[in-house]
Amino acid sequence: MKKDIKIPEVTNVFMAVVKEYNNDFKCDDWNAYIVNNKEVDLEMILIVSKGYDENTLAETSLLRHKIEKLPAQSFAKVELMHEDVLKLANFFNVTFFEGNTMFDKKFLFEKGTIKESALRTIPLLNKRGILLK
Repeated sequence: MKKDIKIPEVTNVFMAVVKEYNNDFKCDDWNAYIVNNKEVDLEMILIVSKGYDENTLAETSLLRHKIEKLPAQSFAKVELMHEDVLKLANFFNVTFFEGNTMFDKKFLFEKGTIKESALRTIPLLNKRGILLK
């Protein structure tokens, strides 16, 4: 019965962590974004995120986010990431509908990969950050 379940592959949907200046608080912030690089809109996007370290057993609270609709060739800010969370492995489990089909993908930023030296320009966002495909 499990072999009959077809899970479609997620393409052209990415997660990014971007370092950007916050004008309100006059400081640099790290923010997580979801990027829709598809030619179609995504609907009912659910994102579950958590940070953890298996060695020290440290973990953050489980956060849940919902985005009703993400237009084609666009992006949306998901959450602000505190400096302490950057030292942990951070995962984002993304579930969404494209038409009548449900898609699901887990994005994992390994421990130590969210850092200043890893920043690259992300084309659709036009910002510097780390992109997971």
